[in-house]
This record gives sequence, structure tokens and C-alpha cells, in this order.
Amino acid sequence: MALINPHINFNGNAEEAFNFYKSVFGGEFSKIIRFKDLAGPEFQVAEKEENKIMHIALPIGKSNSLMANDVPEFMGRTNENENRSKIVITAESKQEADKLFNGLSVGGQIEGPIGDSPWGTYFGCFRDKYGIEWIVEFDPNN
Repeated sequence: MALINPHINFNGNAEEAFNFYKSVFGGEFSKIIRFKDLAGPEFQVAEKEENKIMHIALPIGKSNSLMANDVPEFMGRTNENENRSKIVITAESKQEADKLFNGLSVGGQIEGPIGDSPWGTYFGCFRDKYGIEWIVEFDPNN
């Protein structure tokens, strides 16, 4: 079966955001590539961007990864206030849902507090301190 791994664009703070995500999810980065790692005659990198993240990946669970990069300034800024999509986490228990919701929402804006939903799941949603929108859900019937 195919896997879906979300990928997020940042304006120079991907590493900071991913260190935060790592503190909540645990684990280790499977890949970190900086722009300077790819620099060469065909791909010139401005000095102020050489330490920015070209690609970072954090494995989550057995077969998923959260991935990101910093958008180089020459490509313009990512609008961090737009609705960029939501990342949905399906937790294995209410306890795990609470842990992830409470950890990831620190410093962010809660849009829907975590709790029992009208459709029978344990559900909450928020925008984290980096502007990324998340849904955390636990379905006791699965």
C-alpha cells in the first residue's frame, strides 16, 4: 500500500520547528541536508542561506515520516497564515492523543479543543507555533 508523508515549507525555521516536533514525537532525524551540502558550480547558494534546510525527515511510527525544507529567499516567502493543509495524526489511545495534542499545541492556537466528537472519535485541532495546522484523533472503534 502507498504511504503518505506530509512535507512542509518553512521560511528559514525548519530546523527549529523539527527540533520541537522531535521533542514531542521522539526519535531521530533520518535525514538532514543543508543547502551548502548541494552547493557547486551548477547550484550556487548564497552565504546567508547555506545552513538552511534543503531537506529534513523525522520518522514517526513504523512507516511514516514528516518532512520539510526552508524555502530559499529567491523563491519568495511561504505565507504562514494561509491554510496550507492539515496534518492528521491517528493516535492509538486517548492518552497518546492527549500527549501529542498537548505537546504540539504549546505556543500555538487551539481551534478545537481535544475531546469527544459528535461523530464518535476523540478529536482536536490546532495551529502550532510555526503556523502548521494539525488534527489529532483517536477512534475507539478501530
